[in-house]
Amino acid sequence: MTNDKSSLQQTCPAILMTDGPANSELLGNQADRERRLAIEAAEPRNLLVLSAFQVLLRVGWIFKTETVIMPDFMDAIAGAGWIRGLLPVLNRVGQSVPPLVFSDALQRSPLKLRTLLGITTLMAVPFLALGAIWALVNDQKVTWLPPLFLLLYFLFFSLNGLNQQAFGTAQGKLIRAVRRGWLMGLSGFIGSVSAVLAAIWLLPGWLKLPNNAGYAPIFLFNGGMYLVGGFVLLLGLEPRDGADRTPKSPVWEQFRGAWRLFWTDAGFRSVGWVAMCFISALLLFPHYQWLGREQLGATNANLLPWVVAQNLSLGVFSPLLGRIADHRGNRLAVRIAVFLSALTPLVALWLASRQGEGSLTWYSLTFALLGLCPLTIRTIQNYVLELADESQHSLYLSTMTVCLAVPFVFSPIVGWLVDTFPYQWSFGAVSAVIALGGLLTFRMPEPRSTEANEEGLQKVTKDTKKT
Repeated sequence: MTNDKSSLQQTCPAILMTDGPANSELLGNQADRERRLAIEAAEPRNLLVLSAFQVLLRVGWIFKTETVIMPDFMDAIAGAGWIRGLLPVLNRVGQSVPPLVFSDALQRSPLKLRTLLGITTLMAVPFLALGAIWALVNDQKVTWLPPLFLLLYFLFFSLNGLNQQAFGTAQGKLIRAVRRGWLMGLSGFIGSVSAVLAAIWLLPGWLKLPNNAGYAPIFLFNGGMYLVGGFVLLLGLEPRDGADRTPKSPVWEQFRGAWRLFWTDAGFRSVGWVAMCFISALLLFPHYQWLGREQLGATNANLLPWVVAQNLSLGVFSPLLGRIADHRGNRLAVRIAVFLSALTPLVALWLASRQGEGSLTWYSLTFALLGLCPLTIRTIQNYVLELADESQHSLYLSTMTVCLAVPFVFSPIVGWLVDTFPYQWSFGAVSAVIALGGLLTFRMPEPRSTEANEEGLQKVTKDTKKT
């Protein structure tokens, strides 16, 4: 395709005999139409590329799950509940502030896939470094190791926040709204199955190594998968965006813009409150494995079944939520996922109270429900994309990351409460807050009209038959 003036003049010579604002606008409209046609033509290929990218990241991610692997490693080098409670704080702060600072630069980037490639490659560095350090260290209780780990952990999640923001922006540009659920379902199903197979193959041997030596290959494999996933993006097709001639915004303007967006856009504000209630689920993430150890006598041998349960459930829920999102809208998918997530702390308490044969096996159901958390976040992001014009996708996504970070100022307090008071209080309170988020979904508007949804789905059906 071409978008130069000479090509357009052959079809509209009379219009382009003189220069002027009207002709510039016509050229811009023609270029935008050609850009959209190129994006739609490349959509089947980009669906496969983005799906493969997500699959490879999922395979790497299972080797650092926030509910099992990371808190267990934290306990190996430290052990205190309040330190374990720092993990969710660093997780969400890292995934909120850097994306907001980066939002203007990302929106100006003419090739979103190349930006995503660079960020994903950098994501590998913290875990490659951590794996190398763990392989070389002799004293696992050395005092400098916990702060170094927390620093690398924060760096990783800062990059992961940028990764999610760049992926969402690239997806908003290259994939239509009624196919984003299909992408989530395909990558979630294949990714979870692939991740489970990799974990079953590699994790048992590594976890059995004496003195926790298996964490070195675990972290090195994790970082290696991010490198491979990043380079898969080179196979994508993306037309270059036009030059953005608006002045660059200073950093503080990004924060002001996020604040204005939250208070002036009622639709975004409604989903923002839902997100803040839902994300409180992650406050308990480091404590589920602790609960299994304390109440049921779990050991490292039980980590693999828990990891498998969490990732297999992601594979089951991904196509279900994706289909609901494509056919009935992301709002309904968010509502279902949030209400199901509210049950997780209560299910954990009930299963942890069951003593006897098979109690540890049944406790795996807790981690099966936890597989909903990343899917719910992705569905919320897809909902947010539908509220905004493409030129505002980066701002909307980065502002949502801030909403998702707000509750995490309470994470160390939750860790302290778990250690100090009956842990049932913390688990019950978090369940109630998540349920409140489910009720607030009834205040969220539906951005996708019935007519547009049906028209898009008809086109998707035709495209699917072709591919």
